[in-house]
Amino acid sequence: MNRKPELSFWQIWNMCFGFLGIQFGFALQNANVSRIFQTLGADVSDIPSLWIAAPLTGLLVQPLIGHLSDRTWGRLGRRRPYFLVGAVLATLALLWMPNAPALWVAAGLLWIMDASFNVSMEPFRAFVGDQLPTQQRAQGYAMQSFFIGTGAVVASLLPWLLAKLGVDNVGAAGGMPDTVKYAFYFGGVVLLGSVLWTVCTTREYPPDTLLAFDADTASAPELSAETVDRRAAWRKGLAWVAVGVIAIALIVRMKLDHNLYLLAGGFVAYGLSLLWLSRAHGGEGMFTQVLGDLNAMPEAMRKLAWVQFFSWFAMFAMWIYTTPAVTQVHFGSADPHSIAYNNGANWVDVLFAVYNGFAALAAVVIPWMVRRWGLRISHLINVCLGGAGLLSFLLIRDPDWLLLSMVGVGFAWASILSLPYALLSDNLPAAKMGVYMGIFNFFIVIPQLLAASVLGVLLKLFFHGQPIWALVLGGASLIVAGLCTLRVREPTQQALPTSA
Repeated sequence: MNRKPELSFWQIWNMCFGFLGIQFGFALQNANVSRIFQTLGADVSDIPSLWIAAPLTGLLVQPLIGHLSDRTWGRLGRRRPYFLVGAVLATLALLWMPNAPALWVAAGLLWIMDASFNVSMEPFRAFVGDQLPTQQRAQGYAMQSFFIGTGAVVASLLPWLLAKLGVDNVGAAGGMPDTVKYAFYFGGVVLLGSVLWTVCTTREYPPDTLLAFDADTASAPELSAETVDRRAAWRKGLAWVAVGVIAIALIVRMKLDHNLYLLAGGFVAYGLSLLWLSRAHGGEGMFTQVLGDLNAMPEAMRKLAWVQFFSWFAMFAMWIYTTPAVTQVHFGSADPHSIAYNNGANWVDVLFAVYNGFAALAAVVIPWMVRRWGLRISHLINVCLGGAGLLSFLLIRDPDWLLLSMVGVGFAWASILSLPYALLSDNLPAAKMGVYMGIFNFFIVIPQLLAASVLGVLLKLFFHGQPIWALVLGGASLIVAGLCTLRVREPTQQALPTSA
């Protein structure tokens, strides 16, 4: 049976380089969108619902892009057309975002920007599985983590660095500071340039050649009329729709927080998808195929779903609440037009740069950890370090010491971006690497949707609306994610690299 040849260090470097730009854009989004929303008049309690674009677009886009890219082959190859289209659209959104004239425009641009990031990012995950043999996949994902960390460091630091260079850091009433505008402009250039580098320097295996290498991968059942238990799908679908309808009625009747409509709507949507699947015949149609693949996903993915769930709940809580938490608690201001608030928001950019910087360093250390302790224990250690870092925000009052908290978050972030994929990739068939990587991202975006629905409610009910407690909940969630990793079976053979 044929096996994929190993690639050189520089070949892996080139194939992963585009992630530098993708994460550059993501980092600008994660560190600055809450600031943009507040500057345009959003209340802290409304921020989670405004952020809903990010996880929702991932839920819709990634499995569909994965499904399509599995079936694409043209002059640019299989995955590279999606890298390029997503990068062009994301660049345009980055250039427009800091010039949004109103809150609703900024919210709409977040939808476009995040959807475009996802169009590029999901095929990059499948790209590693396509190009690399089993023994090099951990190295490939670690290299992606390195570029993610490196790009995010520079992106997160940009507004702070520009302020240090004398660029205006407090915009006119209702307007963005020049530090934010110039950072987004530079981000657009980096994003497009780095993705073009990967597109121009990396070749792809033709579909027939890739299938010939399928000896390195596990097989997965194809969707057919026989593989779907239609009666079970019908019963479960009706049950989920009923739960969602009852939840909506309770929200209306009891005048509960409007963010809960998202959670109830998710129940209804999932129920309707199961009802659709129960009526499917022979797996015809892209939507039905994706649902069928979800129904037939490998056992390892089901167990890793819980690891992803608690990990990404924590990261989403950090992304949307660090700015309001740090500006309020550590800089003493909740007014987005005050000097103190904008200084605090810039310091959050520095904190995000630090955790991404340590993520880049952790990408070098993680292969050593895996050789010594294995994938599961290494991931447990790393995410628990991140949990401790987020919990420490409650105890630390000097903002300078928050840099230490970010060390643990950086190790957790590097691990989240690499080790679950290394645990998963050997269980996926080459022909469906893209769609299963997209389905795996359901368990990234679903916890973010849940966070957007319930975090604001939890803060109001139990923590007097104080955003610092969202970080505490995130820290606890990371520790739970680490414990869930112990349920996943360690691969029997895993050759590991000497460095990222």
